Amino acid sequence: MMDEVLEGYAAAASEGMIARYEAMSSQQIYAPVLDLLPTSPCRVLDIGAGTGRDAAWLARQGHTVWAVEPVQELRQAGVIIHSACQIHWMDATLPQLEEVKGPFDLVILCGVWQHLEEHQRPQAMASLRRLTAVDGRLILYLRHGPGAPHRPVWPIVPEKTIEYAIDEGFRVMRQRRVPSVSFENRAAGVDWTWLVLDC
Repeated sequence: MMDEVLEGYAAAASEGMIARYEAMSSQQIYAPVLDLLPTSPCRVLDIGAGTGRDAAWLARQGHTVWAVEPVQELRQAGVIIHSACQIHWMDATLPQLEEVKGPFDLVILCGVWQHLEEHQRPQAMASLRRLTAVDGRLILYLRHGPGAPHRPVWPIVPEKTIEYAIDEGFRVMRQRRVPSVSFENRAAGVDWTWLVLDC
């Protein structure tokens, strides 16, 4: 089923879609957790980075950023759009992420968890734990609501995700449900949960 998701993103990767994604403000999106982002330069892993909007934002703050994006069309667009930023691009897919070697001080998973079926999520959480450094931080941005055509999504129960995280040794620092910053998503009934987890 993940192949169908990736094919859906590849088919949707038009100039218009990429422009809309890039036009969204990372500062605004991450506002509910800005106070929990690292202030000193560190190693950051952005999983499901899309065209690198958030990765570039973090790189401009002085962090060393690896951007994981399995959709070639999005990854190639990001390389071009953010050529001035020092971003290390990688092609890898959850739940295994076997190609990615950590650890990282900050791991971000933004708008990806809904594409994993429930039975894949414990394995994905184990992969995220492997990649998160001791005393590191994992930030999940969990989408609730309908998905786009040809990009299957499955419901997320944050408490279940927290169970998987605790099983892997994470501690919950913040859980906050927020409206979408996108008017189109709000109109479609989409909202989000932030989870900030420490090792």
